[in-house]
Amino acid sequence: MTEEEKELAGKIYNPRHPQLRAIKGIAHDLCMDFNKTYEGETQKREEILCKLLKSKGKNVFFQGPIFFNYGCHTSIGDGFFGNYNTCIQDDALVTIGNYVMFGPNCTLATPYHPLIDSERRYMTDENGELFGPCMASPIVIGNDVWFGANVTVCGGVTIGDGTVIGAGSVVTRDIPDHVVAAGVPCRVIRQITEKDSLKHKPWLFPDDEDDA
Repeated sequence: MTEEEKELAGKIYNPRHPQLRAIKGIAHDLCMDFNKTYEGETQKREEILCKLLKSKGKNVFFQGPIFFNYGCHTSIGDGFFGNYNTCIQDDALVTIGNYVMFGPNCTLATPYHPLIDSERRYMTDENGELFGPCMASPIVIGNDVWFGANVTVCGGVTIGDGTVIGAGSVVTRDIPDHVVAAGVPCRVIRQITEKDSLKHKPWLFPDDEDDA
């Protein structure tokens, strides 16, 4: 297996292997290119994202700056919005559905390291060379998901459709469809129901008579 194949299969891999460093180097340079653009340079940003990501839908918008570890391991659906400082460590595959919104400073982190300190320092590869081992697990985010600011999602997590993750949450386990979840670690607080509709909050809407 190549190092990338090991990585995507959830096996131990060497994150400093030349094959992986070459892929990451391309992604990091493309992120730098994106982060140097102005917001109005929509075509330039679109071209960079098409080179960076595994796949992307229509109307994908990042406020910037952005940070991807590989880029080519991430798929994003239609209508995505990422506020500033979106960070995706996509050592494993990351799949983001349609109409997903990220608040500022959100992070998806697929990689992890051994818990035993001596194992974190080094292991020996097939050539007898030492390396710091790493593993990674995929992240899947459903459709119509909203993250508040400063949400972190750990590897191996799936978040269901229509779910809201509260600001500052650290998501370490799967979250089902159509719930509000928050906390460290993130836990389900309640279901989202029809009672949450804006039609029950008329005070939020502008009063046309007052504007006349």
